[in-house]
Amino acid sequence: MRDDPTAPAVETAGLTKTFGQTRAVDGLDLVVPRGGVYGLLGPNGAGKTTTVRLLATLLRPDDGRAVVLGHDVVDDAAAVRRELSLTGQFASLDTDLTGRENLVVQARLLGRSRRSAHARADELLAAFGLDEAAGRLVNTYSGGMQRRLDIAASLVRTPRLLFLDEPTTGLDPRSRRHVWDVVRELVDRGTTVLLTTQYLDEADQLADLIGVVSGGRLVATGSPDTLKRSVGGDVLEVRVAAADAVRATESLGLPADAARPPASGAEHDATTVLSLPLTRPVREVLDVLDDAGITLAGFDVRRPTLDEVFLALTDEAVPA
Repeated sequence: MRDDPTAPAVETAGLTKTFGQTRAVDGLDLVVPRGGVYGLLGPNGAGKTTTVRLLATLLRPDDGRAVVLGHDVVDDAAAVRRELSLTGQFASLDTDLTGRENLVVQARLLGRSRRSAHARADELLAAFGLDEAAGRLVNTYSGGMQRRLDIAASLVRTPRLLFLDEPTTGLDPRSRRHVWDVVRELVDRGTTVLLTTQYLDEADQLADLIGVVSGGRLVATGSPDTLKRSVGGDVLEVRVAAADAVRATESLGLPADAARPPASGAEHDATTVLSLPLTRPVREVLDVLDDAGITLAGFDVRRPTLDEVFLALTDEAVPA
């Protein structure tokens, strides 16, 4: 099949995969545009990793169709594999080699000359902050270092399409941000990235579009802002003394579950946060509390988070 540069990077129709009695992917219809980052979110067991493995030709679908960069994953699997790179959930490194040797071997297998392979290895080691450990055996690396090296190995060549399956699991915040910077640089160079992640802030930071899967099906898709708006508008959060929480909710006409403990530290343990839709002026809400003799400890206006989107969409998708 000839690749059409105007067609999506990935397109599936009715994609299905069953393991025994479990339908891991259940008629998935997915469209991933070229360029940018597409985030695939969903709870554990939603079918994210199985989807990636189907698209990468590591599994054969039971039904449906998937096309990757113009190539059918069944009829033209070899062409699909030539176009993409994959970083799975678990490192695929030779722990009896050094960090540099792992990357050099990978580069040589991909056809680079000895000099070019060493140059690319050194470039990636520096980019991932591993240059000082380059000569050490990988079995002496920490889990986070191995994860970074594994991602570096998937970038020995600059792929047209990169699958990142929970790439920053186990990384410290600094290393996670380092990976984010590398992903952004790849996208700037024209690579399309399909990202699965359990870190919703990661999807919020990186993804141009997000697909939410549950039960092996796509239940929602859109930009992060579009999905946030889908579960409600901006929210006003007011913080009052815990002793005033009941009076405050009654004064504002809120249900009891609108009150929750603050997420921050012990200095706010004696306060309660009330969340209400921003459907009336903030000044009016503050006046109601003031008229009721309730002292305000603080307030904030925020948009719904991807965490709230995730919970709302995946809860709705679970059958009763």
